[in-house]
Amino acid sequence: KIPYFYNRTGSKKIAVVDLGVKKNILNSLAALDCQVMVYPYKVKAEEILASGCHGVLFSNGPGDPAVHTEVIKTIAELVEIMPVFGICFGHQLLSLAMGAKTYKMTFGHRGGNHGVKNIKTNRSFICSQNHGYAVDSESLKNTKLEPYYLNLNDETVEGVIHTEKHAFSVQFHPESAPGPNDTEFIFDDFIKMINGSKAGKTLKEIFDQPAFENKK
Repeated sequence: KIPYFYNRTGSKKIAVVDLGVKKNILNSLAALDCQVMVYPYKVKAEEILASGCHGVLFSNGPGDPAVHTEVIKTIAELVEIMPVFGICFGHQLLSLAMGAKTYKMTFGHRGGNHGVKNIKTNRSFICSQNHGYAVDSESLKNTKLEPYYLNLNDETVEGVIHTEKHAFSVQFHPESAPGPNDTEFIFDDFIKMINGSKAGKTLKEIFDQPAFENKK
């Protein structure tokens, strides 16, 4: 109900909006030398900006993303100003905030053995998933988002990247514990985005060398 520090020390200050956050998301950020402040899901953009954080993460969570209009509005405001990253539910909300649509899947994706492909590099990974809604790929054509990852089984959207602002998201769970750990590098990508934005680089320039290439 009120903001709290999960980790008080670190070279980067990250705001995490708790929509049902997994503890290992917080652990993963702390392991990358990040201060981590967790905020309730109803937090306003003004409070996030006043915190002096370097980037904001919108977490996983349950339910239909389209009904959370206040959170969608907050994300739309923050994307214009600072680096934004979304995981699972946060991925769906970011997409909605940028004008895309979501839909309820027939069965959803559950379990720890799902394959996804990075469209830019054509490299594939095994990851954990747990979601019943997905982003409509056709609706992305009317936005400034592009598909970034695809599901290898049904080609549903597993990640998006903004073409102008510093924002991206993934549908899968890079923080999965006890695994698989193929996509842990996604948190490195988040930090790279923050560092690159401060240096005046575009997101395309920042992600020209994917973080996972340094994790071999």
